[in-house]
Amino acid sequence: MSEKRDYYEVLGVTKSADDSELKKAFRSMARKFHPDKNDSPDAESKFKEIQEAYAVLSDSQKRANYDRFGHNSPGGSPFGAGGFQGFNINLDDILGGDFFSNIFGGGSRRSTKRQGNDILVRHSVSLKSVLDGTEEEITLDLPHHCSDCNGTGAKDGKVSDCTECDGQGRVRIRQQVGPFVQDAVRDCPQCQGSGMSSAARCKKCAGDGLDTSEETLRFNVPKGASDGTRLRMRSKGQPGPFGKGTSGDLFIELRIEEHAWFERNGMDLIMSIPIGFSDLALGTSITISHFDGKDLTIKIPAGSNSGDTTIISGRGLPSKRGFGRGDVVVLLKLYMPKKFDKATKKSLKELRDSLDGGDDIIDRIIDDAEDRRS
Repeated sequence: MSEKRDYYEVLGVTKSADDSELKKAFRSMARKFHPDKNDSPDAESKFKEIQEAYAVLSDSQKRANYDRFGHNSPGGSPFGAGGFQGFNINLDDILGGDFFSNIFGGGSRRSTKRQGNDILVRHSVSLKSVLDGTEEEITLDLPHHCSDCNGTGAKDGKVSDCTECDGQGRVRIRQQVGPFVQDAVRDCPQCQGSGMSSAARCKKCAGDGLDTSEETLRFNVPKGASDGTRLRMRSKGQPGPFGKGTSGDLFIELRIEEHAWFERNGMDLIMSIPIGFSDLALGTSITISHFDGKDLTIKIPAGSNSGDTTIISGRGLPSKRGFGRGDVVVLLKLYMPKKFDKATKKSLKELRDSLDGGDDIIDRIIDDAEDRRS
């Protein structure tokens, strides 16, 4: 077992150090090696060593005994038969009020000026709104501080300091952490961290401190906005708790409505259109409406096949950066009627014969494939 280091060396002070120097040295070393601040493997053992050194040197009787005999005191351990088992003094007082505040999130006095929660709503817009970048309007029931209690939740707004935490909103508890004892701070369970107490609840809000009212908000849909885009309206969320603090934000999430025949793919608009065999073979031109206000003319070349695509440039959606538009991509699909009358069937058979017949075409395709393999 390694020998104990000199207590003065542990704290980095001379033997002539007074109480003020000892306390200052301990504060510095304890802050550096506290296990909740330092994740080194030996941080806990060093912190215990620092505590032990200060526990001896800050006690005049123990220090005098240590100065005379060192670690080999004839009376044994200065901490009794059980040895050093922890630092049973208020570390928060020694290390400063902000030390455990930084670790556990508490402070010497609780600040109730916290921000309220954010609110998320979803709003549907059309592809035309995304194209033009329109102004939208939405009516919501939004929370606000109760007018009867000013958001405190107390009858007539009359509150006093919580008796459990003395208005701090936090309570200090002592707990064992490894070999030492330390203080920690938590939200007061009686006032839920508000630091306030009331004799009776507000009847209007049932003690919640909040009420709702209808409000109409206006906002702009950005050009080229995508599905799921969130727009922020600052301070339109839930008010700060206990009648204090700042309000949260309101987020409006855009949902893009489905179109009758267009599907969106980034800046491009994709659609499929059924075309009869004769139009695929001979070619044609089709005009449909477009939500940009101008008719869309689709030219189908002669000899087109089902599955071919044709592209109309610059008629898609705008870029989010504010310049240029995507394309309209048209997928051609063969339209096949479910039933044919006798005259149509006869005409189709004659047409098939004039085109070498279905069986002959299949045979030709098989022959061509075998020729390519050879």
